[in-house]
Formats: sequence, structure tokens, C-alpha cells
Amino acid sequence: MSRDGILGAKRWVVKIGSALLTRNGQGFDRSVLAPWADQLTEFLGRGGELVLVSSGAVAEGMNRMGWTRRPKSLHELQAAAAIGQMGLIQAYETCFQTRGIHTAQILLTREDLADRARYLNARSTLLSLLRFRVVPVVNENDTVATDELRFGDNDTLAALVANLIEADLLILLTDQAGLFDRDPRFDPDAGLIPEARVDDSRLDSAAGGSVSGFGRGGMVTKVRAARLAARSGTATLIAPGKGNEVLRRIGAGEPVGTLLTPVQGPQAARKRWLAGQLQVRGRLILDAGAVRALKGQGKSLLAVGVKDVQGAFQRGEVVACIDEQGQEIARGLVNYDAAEAARVKGRPSAGFEAILGYLDDEELIHRDNLVLL
Repeated sequence: MSRDGILGAKRWVVKIGSALLTRNGQGFDRSVLAPWADQLTEFLGRGGELVLVSSGAVAEGMNRMGWTRRPKSLHELQAAAAIGQMGLIQAYETCFQTRGIHTAQILLTREDLADRARYLNARSTLLSLLRFRVVPVVNENDTVATDELRFGDNDTLAALVANLIEADLLILLTDQAGLFDRDPRFDPDAGLIPEARVDDSRLDSAAGGSVSGFGRGGMVTKVRAARLAARSGTATLIAPGKGNEVLRRIGAGEPVGTLLTPVQGPQAARKRWLAGQLQVRGRLILDAGAVRALKGQGKSLLAVGVKDVQGAFQRGEVVACIDEQGQEIARGLVNYDAAEAARVKGRPSAGFEAILGYLDDEELIHRDNLVLL
């Protein structure tokens, strides 16, 4: 994606860092939300789709408890996150509600996105919220995921969310102007990098750590996040969050911050992920009509076109789609486990509830989670 391509980006993931949301780490600063909400409301009004990834829960919890230093105890950090989350979500809900927009709270852990069934559930929920024109506000579930508080950061979480929903653009708002070729804190001649590919080796030497003492990220995590987001073909923009109507300018395609572009386009990146990085757990044997629907029409795989089910796969695992000649034509993330798929094979989706007692999805594999080989 070039700068001009940002104009066509309809699905954004926007991450707002702690340094922008807090008063020097002393609690959540609600006054900063209104300008962002105004700009994002305009984006939504143009048909855009938005997921917010927000920091600030621990800082808000510290403020409510009267703590001036970030706790070192893991359990105290978890407690601060739990306490602060209340104020964080309340602030977003109030701010967007006055603009006629509903918000929803989503708490995720790495485990949610590593487990295939939970991955599908999280993806389906987020996509449904976007379809309802609701703004999901995402944060790490710090109160239960101990390794998240020790090693996690919201830059990484935002990138994984971008992968999850196949975002067009990941925007990482920070208190810096973007990524510089040298550390501007020590080198007055450092220059802003306006654009680079995520595989550019110069990015590693250019990135530096967090200096605020309140966030867990820095330019290192932002470069890492950009490379994660690129796995689904998502471009990343590291941009200054303070003042100057930055989100409105981004939407207009102005040269703001540092744009890090993926090496591959969305379809190629997702195909590589599905086809090459996940182990196939089973096989679905398809009739000729299903093969035509997948290959010629870009359709989802329906149970009515499945002749046989092989393997002991679970919901969310990768299965191979095989034609009657034994050739693998596609693979994807299946919406039902093997026993359920065997019961509904050859049947129309309308009969799922009578057979299984429920209907989770009309498709065995949705086209968004299926790639042709």
C-alpha cells in the first residue's frame, strides 16, 4: 500500500498508546478522547470500519488506587489493570455514545488467537460488531494472562487483531512523529523515515525502546508489530497522536508519520499463512459441483457438496478439500468438528439445526478462511 492507497483503506485498526491517554502516567485523561472520537466518527460516516486497541488500563488503576509508581508485583499489576479497565471502557462508551456510536469491550490473550477454535470465535465476533457499525475497544486480558503482562504489549496485540480481521491499515498512534533513521533524543540530525518496506533491515537499527516509563512498547515493538500485521497484507502507519487532527489527515492521504508496507498483498499473505504454516488435520472429499463453486465462483464450502469426511479434526483446525480424483484443491479453517461434519455431509445448511440441534455457521468453511491451491 502506498500513501495514495490509504485513501482506499476501509478497515482500520487504531492503537492508542499510554503516553497519549494518560497525564504523564497519572490516570486516564478523558479530555483527549473527544478530538479522536470526532475524527473517527467522520471515518465511520464515510463507510469505514474501525477497531480500537487501547492502552491505559494500568495507569488508570494506579490513579484510582493512589499509586505513583508502577507496581512490580504481577498480581498488583493485574489488580491495577482490572480496576482501570472500568474507567477506560466507561470513558470510550460515553465519548462515542454522544456521537451516536455504540462501543463493545473485547478482552483477548495470545491463547485466544493461537487456538484455532477461539481464533474463529474471536474473528466472527469482531466481524459481526463491524457489520453492526459498533466500535470494538480491544485490550489484553491482563487480569488472567500472566505472560501478557510480563512480555506483551498493545502494539503486538493490535497487529494480531489486524491479522484477525484482515485490516487494510494498522495505525499505531504514539507521542513521536514517526520512526527516525537515528535516535532523535541523542542526534539532532536524525531524519524521519517517511516510508519503508517491513523487511527493510535499516528499521532494526533505527528503532529504539520506550522512554516514558508507563507504556511497555517503543519503536522496537512497533516495527515488530508492523511485520506481524504484514502477514495478512496489512500496512502499518506509525503516526503522532497529539494534535493536528492526525486521523483526519491520515484519512485524506496526507504524508503523516512513517508508513511500513507489506511485502505481499492481502490474498497472497493469507494464502501463504493457511497453505504453509498450519498442519492439515483432516480431509473433506468434494463432489464436482462443490469443486466448481470453489474454483470457478469463489464460494464458501457448503456441506451439501461434501461426499466424505476423513480425520479427527476440531472446529477451527485446517482441513484439506479434495476432489473426486484425489487432488487437493483448497484448504481452510473448518467451522465444525469431524463428527459434526460427518453428520451433515451432503445435507443443505437449512437442515443443520434438525440434525445437530443447533446452527453455528451455514458454511463448513467460509470463503474468507479458505484458499485455493
